[in-house]
Amino acid sequence: MLFDATAVLIASLTVATVAGPPVALENVPATPVSIITTPAEMRDLDLPTSTQQGAAASAPAIPRSASSIATLTGASLLHALTAMPPTAVTEFVESNPRRLHELLAAPPGAPQVSGWWAGLDLRAQRSMLTSVPELVGNLDGIPIAVRNEANRDVLRSTIRELELEGSLDGRALATQNLQRLQMLYAIADALGPATANPPRTLLQLDTHDAGKVAIVLGDLETADYVSYLMPGMFITVGGNVVEWTDTAARLYDEQVSWLSLLAEAGATDEVETVATVAWIGYQTPHLLNVGSLDLAYEGRDAIASAIDGLQTIRGTDQPFISLLAHSYGSTAAMLALEESTTVDALAMIGSPGAPASSVDELNVRGDVFVGEASWDPIPNSSFFGSDPGAAEFGARIMSVAGTVDVITNRVLAASTGHNEYWSPGTESMRNLALIGINKGELVTDGSQRDAGRTLALLL
Repeated sequence: MLFDATAVLIASLTVATVAGPPVALENVPATPVSIITTPAEMRDLDLPTSTQQGAAASAPAIPRSASSIATLTGASLLHALTAMPPTAVTEFVESNPRRLHELLAAPPGAPQVSGWWAGLDLRAQRSMLTSVPELVGNLDGIPIAVRNEANRDVLRSTIRELELEGSLDGRALATQNLQRLQMLYAIADALGPATANPPRTLLQLDTHDAGKVAIVLGDLETADYVSYLMPGMFITVGGNVVEWTDTAARLYDEQVSWLSLLAEAGATDEVETVATVAWIGYQTPHLLNVGSLDLAYEGRDAIASAIDGLQTIRGTDQPFISLLAHSYGSTAAMLALEESTTVDALAMIGSPGAPASSVDELNVRGDVFVGEASWDPIPNSSFFGSDPGAAEFGARIMSVAGTVDVITNRVLAASTGHNEYWSPGTESMRNLALIGINKGELVTDGSQRDAGRTLALLL
């Protein structure tokens, strides 16, 4: 398959959107990101990344050879990399790519990472951004804006590298690299323009294999409410990141609308803020491996690290955190919440179950909700353990059958089958939005009590 050079040049226009605003580390002069405005600029100019435009000097370092840190892991490896000159760090990563992937697969805890990063002087921080942006961008516990800058630089430079590889001498791009490039284009599309409102943050980025990504809508460092959208089977970065980010955007808009309505009605003192996270931080299963819990354990560890990172960054100003999980993602979510991870609310839709026998075994400070659509064969299967929809499990029912909203008078559609829980204009999306902003008393359950779920409950 020949790689269409014209298509490459047209697609290059998307790269200008991934640069984002530069991060100004305190007391370090920040240089604006170079925005590429034409395909020719992408093709002909050897542009530095935004971090490379920063201070080139590094803090005084203790020289270390690659062989001397070959056996280090976790926090020890982080400290050793910091002690090396930037050129040595780059050489180590290029010659030992698996070590970087292994470190990111089993990273130190967010509090450790946060302490390590805060202990670096400004030059050392800038040096790490320049030499190992892939590492900096994916470590939970590093400030959100810093991770966004690092990940956008990796996205832009990787797209450029693959485009150039495919356009040299008219050579065909290898199928694997072509698929990888298409995945990165999809991420760039999901991020949208630099002027997107609300702003979009590239919180996580793995450009290898099936990829991983987390895109935040809103300000994760200041939002009063944060909702993580956790996907199930068949959701991939290359195939679904745009759709998944659009879903997070719809949820964001729905939550903002509800908070504005509540403020106008006097149910809250002021309009509060939200952030939603379009999270594809683990490899979701397909038909050949969905019967195993292996990927659910991967999802368990990944979402636990993400939530731990947010809680570490927020310190004493903790947001209300909700985990909204679909299908196999609900199994991974419950596995995480059976251990040390804690959230304020959990909503499960189309869940195949998990080992937990009741909500009492889950670390959820508030309510646990469960929604089950008609003609969805997955709920009630108890494939992976207890059925969250069973009365003895103790979760609150979240209606997805369709209704008329008694507060807004909107006609809300029903969700049918396994994949319509996130559809716009549904009772399911209305309820998920309310769960994410801690308004569970307004969540409908399909009973006669729904007629009384008016704003009077909050006044």
